[in-house]
Amino acid sequence: MLVSAIVLITAALVFYTLGVWAERRVGVLRWWHVGAFGAGLAFDIAGTAVMARIAATQPPPPPGLGAVLQTIMSTTGLIALILMAAHLLWAVFVMVRARPAERARFHRYSVAVWAIWLVPYFSGMTASMVA
Repeated sequence: MLVSAIVLITAALVFYTLGVWAERRVGVLRWWHVGAFGAGLAFDIAGTAVMARIAATQPPPPPGLGAVLQTIMSTTGLIALILMAAHLLWAVFVMVRARPAERARFHRYSVAVWAIWLVPYFSGMTASMVA
């Protein structure tokens, strides 16, 4: 199951990164960017579900750096999922309204959410290596 979780979370990273940075490079939000955000969110939710199943079968980590990193990953991971869902909904809203100025400014929000999403990604990876 661990391999499944790694593949799903890495797919989330790939799709979300592709959507965010392609949007920033082009300078305007497009529907395919919204699709990449949605795919990233879906893979993240699936990977998180697999990781939760794995965690339910494991004893809690001993006190130390690994435990701290897992707490950071869990907390920021929940925040990141909420932000990613809000980001996706806001992207759909902006596209439906079809206001050029909003589509051109959207990347500012995208990069911020992406940067926040990286915290649980890397803290989880580091926690696994430390533990």
